[in-house]
Amino acid sequence: MTAAAAAAAVTGVTAPVAHADDRKLQDLLSRMSLEEKVGQLFVMRVYGHSATAPDQADVDANLKEIGVRTAAELVERYHVGGVIYFAWAHNTRDPHQIADLSNGIQRAGLAQPTPVPLLISTDQEHGIVCRVGEPATLLPGAMALGAAGSHAHARKAAQIAGSELAAVGIRQNYAPVADVNVNPANPVIGVRSFGADPNAVADLVAAQVKGYQRAGVAATSKHFPGHGDTAVDSHYGLPTITHTRAQWAELDAPPFRAAIAAGIDSIMTAHIVVPALDPSEDPATLSRPILTGILREELGYDGVVVTDSLGMEGVRTKYGDERVPVLALKAGVDQLLNPPNLSVAWNAVLAAVRSGELTEARLDESILRILRLKARLGLFKDPYVTHAGVDRTVGTAAHLAHADRIAEATTTLLVNEGGFLPVSRRSHPRVLVVGADPASPSGTTGPPTTTLAGALTELGFTARALSTGITPTAARIEEAVAAAAGQDLVVVGTYNLSATSPQRTLVARLVATGVPVVTIAIRNPYDVARISGQRATLASYSWTDVELRAAVRVLAGRADPRGRLPVPIQDADDPAKVLYPVGHGLSYA
Repeated sequence: MTAAAAAAAVTGVTAPVAHADDRKLQDLLSRMSLEEKVGQLFVMRVYGHSATAPDQADVDANLKEIGVRTAAELVERYHVGGVIYFAWAHNTRDPHQIADLSNGIQRAGLAQPTPVPLLISTDQEHGIVCRVGEPATLLPGAMALGAAGSHAHARKAAQIAGSELAAVGIRQNYAPVADVNVNPANPVIGVRSFGADPNAVADLVAAQVKGYQRAGVAATSKHFPGHGDTAVDSHYGLPTITHTRAQWAELDAPPFRAAIAAGIDSIMTAHIVVPALDPSEDPATLSRPILTGILREELGYDGVVVTDSLGMEGVRTKYGDERVPVLALKAGVDQLLNPPNLSVAWNAVLAAVRSGELTEARLDESILRILRLKARLGLFKDPYVTHAGVDRTVGTAAHLAHADRIAEATTTLLVNEGGFLPVSRRSHPRVLVVGADPASPSGTTGPPTTTLAGALTELGFTARALSTGITPTAARIEEAVAAAAGQDLVVVGTYNLSATSPQRTLVARLVATGVPVVTIAIRNPYDVARISGQRATLASYSWTDVELRAAVRVLAGRADPRGRLPVPIQDADDPAKVLYPVGHGLSYA
């Protein structure tokens, strides 16, 4: 552990860089060429499990998208300040491989004419967004932690997550989400948020920031100025938030204020339009009134500001890929994340400095923030990790046990007609599990129906899994109805029910068989507003194994339901009517 990380582990706070270190960083900055400076601003994806010897398919993908063969060549050519890992880019096969990839990238950074370690990042929110999977510890996501309502659980989850990321060389995590999810139809945030109460969200965000700091990982609150009230996914369009300035201050701002007060290392921007904050209707990522006027000057934040991915449609709608990185820097951004075409973006920034549109001093301001963060994380002293460190930290029995305990505190019992739950293997021995099987967030868990059936079998039930899918066909529904014959219980995993979802037909047909039906909302808890006739409904807030196993323990009475709704659930036909308020959750006692 570095000295900085050791201090953080004791105090819970990352110490500021001393003036002597700042002078060293200024000296390092003065030795950089303009090209090296431009590179420091970029955090880029790269394909492959190895920094120097990726599979041929990944070499081909790198050549097509970036014009380099490997991660090492990416660093050599563009001098990037950071790399972001994705499972789909084949960066995260297993912990030892990730550690080796991180070390290879750091070696490439230190082999540059001006040696600089890289800041390696990923989106490890847990819950439904997770890039590093088993055997790493997988933990409940934000809304599940919101249901638990425990600051200690939130802090511990972040500390475990951060320590395992640091062990494999990932030192910047794009979490926690600070958005307040007040729109049940939000297609991009939802259960990634801690909930709908801005003060509760603020407290949990601050707790997670402290947890990541203790682990020596830079936390990132996102998505500023607040992405919780939109029905448009900024990956595919440009959402508009219609909150007034007063509404923003009351609803969206508190979690970001709390993150800043907790010493947040970085804040990620949102590709959203907020006319009340910037009447130009530029996306927040490109808005100087929002990023400099509000975030820097009004909220007093002087840490690193990172864009959300520049490949998302929300930031590309109004301006071309050549203008976006330049406008982001002019707005007050420090790190430019994952542009669709690095050559275009990198050369655009270079040209903007040479033409005088951007000054070199403006670049230096951002680079110094980035270098300070790298120094605080101890990367200049020792950027490397070891297999022994991985083995001591990643997926340990203690971490897995903590994950199970935290998950049990999140499971929420929404409906329990006549006290039907808990059920025992003696009264209801034969169980059919049907429902949706969405792809694992990390690619390493599930499928959900199999996980649920397996957990029931371990508790002594005779359980069978039948995947009916997110959009079950009429034939599949009939198959499920036929399979229910002779069963004592049917468990249905529901996933994001809409008014027209055939999952509703599935539940109704199963209820009509007379076999008791229990539903588990494996993503959004709002599903319960669109079904009826079931004997009980649980909310697990995600379909990762740790949360599904916890839901089964609650169903079988091996654990008490302790979760409480962190969002209100409205009537599907009359949104003004609240069926289940914030804080709702049934108990067995």
